[in-house]
Amino acid sequence: MNAPTLLTRETAPRTAFALEQSGLHPLLARLFAARGIKSADDLDDNLARLLPPSQLKGCDAAARLLADAVQQGLRLCVVADYDCDGATACAVALRGLGLLGAQPQHLHYVVPDRAVHGYGLTPTIVDLAQAQCQPQVLITVDNGIASHAGVARAKALGMQVLVTDHHLPALVEGAVLLPDADVIVNPNQPDCSFESKALAGVGVMFYVLLATRAELRTRGAFDAAQQPRLDALLDLVALGTVADVVKLDANNRRLVAQGLKRIRSGRMQPGVAALFHAAARRIERASAFDFGFALGPRINAAGRLADMTLGIECLLTDSPGRAQELAQQLDAINRERRNVEAGMREQAEAALEHLMPEGDPPPALVLFDPEFHEGVVGIVAGRLKDRLHRPTFVLALGSDGLLKGSGRSIPGFHLRDALDLVTKRHPGLLKRFGGHAMAAGCTLAEEDVDTFDAALQQVAREWLDAAALTRTVATDGPLPLQYFNAETVQTLDDVVWGQGFPAPVFCDEVDVVQQRLVGEKHLKLRVRHGGPQGTLRDAIWFGHTDPLPDRVRLAYRLSVDEFQGQQRVQMVVEAAQ
Repeated sequence: MNAPTLLTRETAPRTAFALEQSGLHPLLARLFAARGIKSADDLDDNLARLLPPSQLKGCDAAARLLADAVQQGLRLCVVADYDCDGATACAVALRGLGLLGAQPQHLHYVVPDRAVHGYGLTPTIVDLAQAQCQPQVLITVDNGIASHAGVARAKALGMQVLVTDHHLPALVEGAVLLPDADVIVNPNQPDCSFESKALAGVGVMFYVLLATRAELRTRGAFDAAQQPRLDALLDLVALGTVADVVKLDANNRRLVAQGLKRIRSGRMQPGVAALFHAAARRIERASAFDFGFALGPRINAAGRLADMTLGIECLLTDSPGRAQELAQQLDAINRERRNVEAGMREQAEAALEHLMPEGDPPPALVLFDPEFHEGVVGIVAGRLKDRLHRPTFVLALGSDGLLKGSGRSIPGFHLRDALDLVTKRHPGLLKRFGGHAMAAGCTLAEEDVDTFDAALQQVAREWLDAAALTRTVATDGPLPLQYFNAETVQTLDDVVWGQGFPAPVFCDEVDVVQQRLVGEKHLKLRVRHGGPQGTLRDAIWFGHTDPLPDRVRLAYRLSVDEFQGQQRVQMVVEAAQ
């Protein structure tokens, strides 16, 4: 593949100047203006600025259902999902309901085993919940919007069903089809006026708890001065929101910022503290990057290779010792996950060499190998998508004999909609499918892989032109020399960056003075910026081994490298042109 095109984000100078005049750091003013921030008010992360729960369709009805259940002492069971969003949402639900008065003996949860039960509220999961705790109220978190059979099974057993989810509902012949639950809370259901459609599953559950607290308050369960402090759950809300890679719009940024503030001040669940320790990350300098690349993967690893119960229990325990023990187990599973992923990636790349020995790849990729592990197909799909800039599906053989696929996409190719079109053109090809614009999953028979591959490629040819298939890296332009210091790194790290509000990537033309491989897979650089008499800088390009020319344009982010008590600012290279 050719080198990516480096593009500079457009900055509105007047907006940047106004932001700087309001007291913002000059560099931050420029960065925020390039990300659509209009005024300092847009950056206010006070909890009072959160969108009201009343805007979220079904939230008030859910609050009445849960308030009744708490006051009547009904048995509640949370049906979780096996990723970090689902695990944190489950912990938020159980901790929050406990704070609101539900007795411990009335609170239960079940979580599907990826290989045994599949995704979501299936009839088999309902039966498992019935066998374990005979729930009177079933609450889904981060799933359920497409679980028609599971909801029907729960209702047949006499359960009330509350669906809390953020995924897109199913479409049948162009019409939205919702399950027959007692209440559905989902910002992406029809006729929901909630402005933040990007709310994660854990965020939806947090909003339901806010509404339930208000409902109990009106019933006299407690007064405003004595009401439970649900902000104690914001560390979990922040973790799940970032780990699920949802768009960090203003509302989500406020949730994440408040969670980070709590963590940096030492106020968090024991499990969150233990995960920071296991990942060797500094709590006082916690950032959204830690959630996405350190804590989130350790929780996700449990759902990929083991049992997500480990991750949920780590977030639920109040014992620091138990939390440390579980966090260490999750860390070990994550190391195993990395090994499995590395092996699969090698297999996938070997298959790619066979499929396209030269030239550009096809407009979409579908890869299957009988040795692939179902738990990490999504990660491998993401790695290949990043490398080749193509919508990519990786498939593995499930325990039921069907192939389970996980896909990742590129801008301009709505993956869930593409799967919907494939099923319209090839009825019965996909047994199940669902997801979002950038990530989706599907189930199909092994003998149908070639048909699926051809069908997905056909959709990609229709939807993606040459410009969409050209990888670009958006940058924030040159970094002024006076900002190349540890203070700038700390200033940037204090901001909540993430999906839809990307972390700064700067771009400068440099002379490569030295380059060598470290650890056999990372390129360590010494570069000079500003001509022959310019400043020398350290740089590293992780996962890159090809040498660079003497003169090159680098896209990079800033970081502080700490070694033997010494701090050095370095460029972490993202791309070169």
